[in-house]
Amino acid sequence: MNADGGRVGSGARPGGGPWGGRPRAIRRVARWVVPRVARWVVPRVARWVVPREARWAVLAAVTALALAGCSTGSDAVASGGEFQFVAPGNQTTITYEPAAARGLLGTFSGESLTEPGKQIGVQDFPGQVVLINVWGSWCGPCRAEMADLQLLHDQFSARGVAVLGLDIRDDRQAAADFMRGDKATYPSIFDPAGRALFSLNGYPRNVVPSTIVLDRKHRVAIVYLTRIRLAEVAGALQRLAAESAA
Repeated sequence: MNADGGRVGSGARPGGGPWGGRPRAIRRVARWVVPRVARWVVPRVARWVVPREARWAVLAAVTALALAGCSTGSDAVASGGEFQFVAPGNQTTITYEPAAARGLLGTFSGESLTEPGKQIGVQDFPGQVVLINVWGSWCGPCRAEMADLQLLHDQFSARGVAVLGLDIRDDRQAAADFMRGDKATYPSIFDPAGRALFSLNGYPRNVVPSTIVLDRKHRVAIVYLTRIRLAEVAGALQRLAAESAA
């Protein structure tokens, strides 16, 4: 019995409230929830309330969380040599490790979206990490992630990282107008038939948006079969940029 005549049982814990006496449980929940909420919420809030030129300071604050949270897809393993995509089951992020097992991308090029007649491709970025984003102006998630791709381009280009778009199943004028309107300055291949993807043997051409990240030797290091998460991709680019091109 307590001082008021009530019973002290399992429903009344010293310290008050339903979590009274459970500081360890609270800490365990906080350790699991806070990093995941931060990785999802912070980039989205920053996109609306922080000017583009200031977003990197916000992104840097959560990149360390992403570095701790990345995983390797064991169902999608390259065997070295030329890249061959292997169906990843239900995975949407496939990481190819160790580096020696990454498959080399073949010729990947096409006509520039904004400069008709000019050929551009991965070969224009020797020794650089290359992020290839498959997109279309007709695709809502593609349009939504373009600001994030531009931010990655702005912040990682000085570290030897290039962003290259691949615009498929699209109208040239509509796509070019959208890039200009969104102030996207990284290059993009205009490839309505998606022919460039044939160099990614077995790659699903119907998954849009999707993103392929090449290491400095232009071997496929990571595949994202979904819209990118800014902090996660920033952490991956940071790791790949630190690898040697030799």
